[in-house]
Parts: sequence; structure tokens; C-alpha cells
Amino acid sequence: MLSVCDQRLYGFAICFAAGLSCTLLSMLVFFKPIKFAIAFTLGNLLSLGSTAFLIGPKRQVTMMLDPVRIYATAIYIASMIIALFCALYVHNKLLTFLAIILEFGALVWYSLSYIPFARSMVSKIMVSCFDTEF
Repeated sequence: MLSVCDQRLYGFAICFAAGLSCTLLSMLVFFKPIKFAIAFTLGNLLSLGSTAFLIGPKRQVTMMLDPVRIYATAIYIASMIIALFCALYVHNKLLTFLAIILEFGALVWYSLSYIPFARSMVSKIMVSCFDTEF
């Protein structure tokens, strides 16, 4: 019989592997935005859920709702909902593609919220890259 710790590690590994697989397999249907959005979003949800096995769902939600990342979490979850809505109900490839871009950007910004000073560093880099003054 497996210990609780082992069960959590196996749960994390299986859920993360499934999420990573969905995300990678979504690349095979990249030029079919509706299928891509479904596979990519499912991969994101599974990967996000995998960490709940390690730290527990209550702590996961508490960390996601932390004042430092509440906006990043809200935008990330909203972008997943928008991508799925555009793919499953609207069936518009352009809107689905735009929603996927929004979702990917939100995923990056949300992920950076867990790395100290990463968002401020990326913001400074982006401002310096797009600064039009010479």
C-alpha cells in the first residue's frame, strides 16, 4: 500500500504528464485553432491542477488568491474560459486564435508571479525594448 506522500507524488506526476502531453499534442493541430484551443487549455488545466496534489487544493487556491497574484490568476482563468468559449460555442477561428494568444500571455504572466521580481524585470525589459525615444 502506498503512503499518502507517494500517492500525492504519483498524482502530481500523472496529472502533470497528462497536462504536458495535451499541451505538446496541441502543437500537432496548431493550424486548427478550435482543436488547438481545446487541447492547449485542457493541458493548462491539468498542469495547474497537478500542483494541488503536492501542496493541497486549499493551499493552491490560497496561493492563487494571494494579493500579489490575484489579478494574474483572474486574467489567466478568464482567458481559459474565453478560449474555450470561442472554440466550443462561437466556432470562430480568428477569435479562438486571439483567445489562445491571450491565454498564453496570461499563463506566462501568472507563472512569473511565482518567481520573485520576475514580473518587474520582464516589465522593465519590455519597456526598454519598445521605448521609442532615442
